Amino acid sequence: MAINRRQFIQGSASLGAFMTLNAFAGFRYSSGENSSVLVPPAGSVDCHMHLYDDQVPAAPGATLLPPNASLEDYRQIQQRLHIKRMVIVTPSTYGTDNRVMLEGLRKANGDARGVAVVAASISDKELEALHAAGVRGIRFNLSYGGASLDDLEPLAARVNALGWNVQVVAPGSQLTDLETRLAKLPSRLVIDHMGHVPQPEGVRSAAFAALTRLLDNQRTWVKLSGPYIRSKIGAPRYSDVGQVAQALVKINPERLVWGSDWPHPTVATDKPDDAGILDLLPEWAPSERDRTRILRDNPVSLYGFS
Repeated sequence: MAINRRQFIQGSASLGAFMTLNAFAGFRYSSGENSSVLVPPAGSVDCHMHLYDDQVPAAPGATLLPPNASLEDYRQIQQRLHIKRMVIVTPSTYGTDNRVMLEGLRKANGDARGVAVVAASISDKELEALHAAGVRGIRFNLSYGGASLDDLEPLAARVNALGWNVQVVAPGSQLTDLETRLAKLPSRLVIDHMGHVPQPEGVRSAAFAALTRLLDNQRTWVKLSGPYIRSKIGAPRYSDVGQVAQALVKINPERLVWGSDWPHPTVATDKPDDAGILDLLPEWAPSERDRTRILRDNPVSLYGFS
């Protein structure tokens, strides 16, 4: 059962607790006013968020052009979520220009790891510089930005030598077409947003079957992120996508991580409630041990946090 904030607030004898819950009004790109009721274990990681800065030009042909979203803005969201660490993902907006992500890593003072977008022509020296800055993965975005798959296997081999992962975001139908190639990658594989499993088919879809087979190889991780992207039912519980999340937890909780997807670039208005989405995790993963894996243990290992 999802946590009911009203009951939580009414059950608190402390006016201070109520004031704390409501101390976050005015933050950007997130609805709601409260912090999450769920308090993740220390060392937990938000494994999927983006930064935007219009001082860095968008790539030619970019289709997602969100307004500025700074690390300072996001730090307010982190307070709501009781999470200090993050993974900053270069969005499709910037193509292979990773400057905004790298500046976020610098400002985060060790609290962040990065996922870059790179061209096949990148030199070994440039990859080593990205590694030193805190990058631990590369991304192929097949939903936005027109990423080419021609370079998938060669780049996967190169970044595997650094201990990085290859992160893929693709429509569920394309995931089924790519399954064989993805399963053979030499590197670890991370799949964004629960594989974009289509609704209302959900766990009965070919995309979900492909996702579960990829999880079986023990070298694939799936992000429990963006439930609003494919949901037909919608907020606050996104219960159709929630069924996908619950099924993934039952299959392999040691290969799942959680991400906010802040500032929710695919949603132009009525942004999701980040705290409310985090508070769905006890419904998706009833076991505290599984939630600790998803929020802390798995991402610490995957992204190389100390």
